[in-house]
Amino acid sequence: MRPGIFNPILFGKRLFQQFAVDTYIKIENSRLDYIWGHQDKIRADLYQGLVDSLHAGEGRADSVEKRTVLATSFIGGPRDMRRRYMDAMALVRRYGKPDIFLTMTCNPNWDEIRQELYPGQTPQDRPDLVVRVFRAKLEELKNKLLKKDILGKVRAYVYVVEFQKRGLPHAHFLLIMEGRYKLTCPEQYDRLISAELPNKKKYPELYKLVVKHMMHGPCGALNPECPCTKGRPSCKNHYPRPFNAATLQGKDSYPLYRRREDGCKAMVRKEWLDNRWVVPYNPHLLRYFNCHINVEACGSIKAVKYLFKYIYKGHDRASIAVSEADKNGDIDEIKQYRDARWVTPPEALWRIYGFELSKNSPPVKQLQLHLPNMHMVSFQAAQNIERGLPRVVHLADKSE
Repeated sequence: MRPGIFNPILFGKRLFQQFAVDTYIKIENSRLDYIWGHQDKIRADLYQGLVDSLHAGEGRADSVEKRTVLATSFIGGPRDMRRRYMDAMALVRRYGKPDIFLTMTCNPNWDEIRQELYPGQTPQDRPDLVVRVFRAKLEELKNKLLKKDILGKVRAYVYVVEFQKRGLPHAHFLLIMEGRYKLTCPEQYDRLISAELPNKKKYPELYKLVVKHMMHGPCGALNPECPCTKGRPSCKNHYPRPFNAATLQGKDSYPLYRRREDGCKAMVRKEWLDNRWVVPYNPHLLRYFNCHINVEACGSIKAVKYLFKYIYKGHDRASIAVSEADKNGDIDEIKQYRDARWVTPPEALWRIYGFELSKNSPPVKQLQLHLPNMHMVSFQAAQNIERGLPRVVHLADKSE
């Protein structure tokens, strides 16, 4: 956006969305085509695999394996996601289980977005604005959490940026706190997290924000057609939650937050909802960022892997088909990645701008562990395996 210069692309509305997606798909496809086109030049296999191939009578290197590999260096691919997951688990082994699980979702009605729209435009017409403002808000959230210690001193953290099917970006944070700031009792939960409607007279602004951003539903019996209930006997997110006079420590789950039956209700989508429908939040962060920002205490969860796999589950797909190999027995990881790829305009622009998709701190350095006859060896496609084996054996002896 430049003053005095008319940019027709920014006025394209849905055509702008299509232009952004098409542009990024060209970029991604060019990267995938490069990886696919260089598969037959350099191959890698385990030393044991080479020996097995030689025993089977395969003399040429191009017959060792027909797998098309999507390298770890390709951001967003399955190998890259698994590498990041393993890095996150390394932080857990070093610093302990995470204490806080925080989710921040973009609010398309932020003033920073609205005031930059051209006349007649809506936020969905300008995914570039949505992406840039959300990144600015995300950086401010990181500043609040990591430098100003609004929830306590953070020892290690992981965050991932994802994109909903309808396009809005959101970020998942897992925070591992320092020893004195770890959440160990219900009194500490209540100091950081609330799951109740605030007093309307005492905190009118906070009350409006909770009703606007932090009320789940109505669903279940009140609205069987709600996406979280449709086709199910009840809400998949277990709303409405039970009333609790005080916060309790749940068994292998999130705490049972305080939800007092005080008669406080709010009209949400034509239904009166009470404290049982409130999504846990931090009052300061909710008021500061004016968006859906869910804060949960997860220090008692034993299944830590579930949380990390949740934030590293990968990109959305329009449909899922499980196929290990084609009719010739070949496996094409690049084709599997491309099939049913779902890209929204904000994700396309986020990737074009080169913004970070994930980060963990402290950084993790991966070290290779070589087992006997199980180290990786690179070789040319047309190379004769028998000629390459003496060098391979030398490498094996050296590693042992």
